[in-house]
Amino acid sequence: MALTHDSETAANAAALFAEMGIAFPVAAGETIVTASPIDGDELARLSRHSLADGRAAIARAQTAFRAWREVPAPQRGQLVRIYGDLLRTHKEPLARIVSMECGKILTEARGEVQEVIDICEFATGLSRQLHGLVIATERPGHKLLESWHPMGVFGQITAFNFPAAVWAWGTMVALVCGNAAIWKPSEKTPLTAMACTLLFEKAVAQFGAAPDNLVQTLIGGAELGVLLAENPGVPVLSATGSTRMGRDVAVRVAGRFGRAILELGGNNAAIVAPSADLDLALRGIVFAAAGTAGQRCTSLRRLIVHESLKDTLVTQLKSAFGSLTIGSPLDEASHVGPLIDQLAFTAMQAALGAARAQGGTVWGGERVEAPGEGFYVRPALVEMPAQSDIVREETFAPILYVLSYREFEEAIALQNGVPQGLSSAIFTRDVREAELFQSACGSDCGIANVNIGTSGAEIGGAFGGEKATGGGRAAGSDTWKNYMRRATNTINYSNDLPLAQGVKFDIG
Repeated sequence: MALTHDSETAANAAALFAEMGIAFPVAAGETIVTASPIDGDELARLSRHSLADGRAAIARAQTAFRAWREVPAPQRGQLVRIYGDLLRTHKEPLARIVSMECGKILTEARGEVQEVIDICEFATGLSRQLHGLVIATERPGHKLLESWHPMGVFGQITAFNFPAAVWAWGTMVALVCGNAAIWKPSEKTPLTAMACTLLFEKAVAQFGAAPDNLVQTLIGGAELGVLLAENPGVPVLSATGSTRMGRDVAVRVAGRFGRAILELGGNNAAIVAPSADLDLALRGIVFAAAGTAGQRCTSLRRLIVHESLKDTLVTQLKSAFGSLTIGSPLDEASHVGPLIDQLAFTAMQAALGAARAQGGTVWGGERVEAPGEGFYVRPALVEMPAQSDIVREETFAPILYVLSYREFEEAIALQNGVPQGLSSAIFTRDVREAELFQSACGSDCGIANVNIGTSGAEIGGAFGGEKATGGGRAAGSDTWKNYMRRATNTINYSNDLPLAQGVKFDIG
């Protein structure tokens, strides 16, 4: 992996790596290029791993696992704690790498690194709480219990939009559970992945009691993801990305009876009820729709507004969207950075064209001129007469479709009337509406919020969704069970051998 210095952007990236005390080895063989969405300039050329490299990494990870599983879990937690402390020390330079490579504004990039720190804290505490159950048994002189054991090698495929946090959600928890880990990051953000990995190697050196190759990173294309999905040496695979990608991964993993953790598309909605605090709702809506240039899986894409409020709220949203500062994510004054690349811009424009063809009225969405080759856009507000085909699709860009409703049941039906089921929200001061929205008869999403937007989840709760979102869960709560296998144990400490259910089987 070698960094070229043919632009100011690349030179700045090199300086940030030096500030963190990590350096680039020289690239060899085939390379992969990462460019900054800020201006299109090249950031780095990294060595591309082959399928042979991937198979060798899996073999090394299996060896590392066999040693790591014998390390007591609280000690494993200490490695994760050391890594979290290193991230605190290097939070700012790592956040700037995130901004430069995926385009999110600095305050969001700092928040992402903080998420990694937070999950390290969570996982460190978790390392002393990997508990099973003692279960009441029907047989005298017996004990019935469950125990949990690490699975082996944990594989992870991540997307560009959260190039550090999503990896940490899985890998830090998988590590304290006793697994080794292999990461295949997005081809669009490999530099952030290498920064995280090299910092982790510093933590391993400081810890001093971890096996070699405990955490490895594979840089390359989709063929490496296919390898991880199909290889029985990777019993657990997490994949974050599009529904199309997740469907492919799910079939491959299921074909070998592996375990897949899928976090896929989101087409998230917020309901604005008649009793809503409109000032609060406006703030929540604008960040959820425009944050990360609409490139979060939890970005707000559909706004379902009571007909009595629609005209007022649309006017306020146009004013708010128009006031946003769109520019370099490294500028502290910017609210919205660039789309990741030209393909994202093209997809956004195609979606807006389809919305117009399906009866929508579009405000915003145009490209904003900026130095270099970055694709900056004004967030778009689209008033739709109905939840048409384009509204039911997820476009990874800052497009907010606005629909109106009259009866609350209609709003719930619109909220649930899409293939995806990740995040949802309601703005209301009516406790009955809030409770119904969170009930079995309300939102069908994995995340259901009240008086807060659809994005910005904390690591303490399980993150993920239903339907075409894949059903996987990551981060907090009891997601650690994804990375472990459960064993049910019966212990007979008597001199008799009674069978369960009163079965009689006498011999002799």
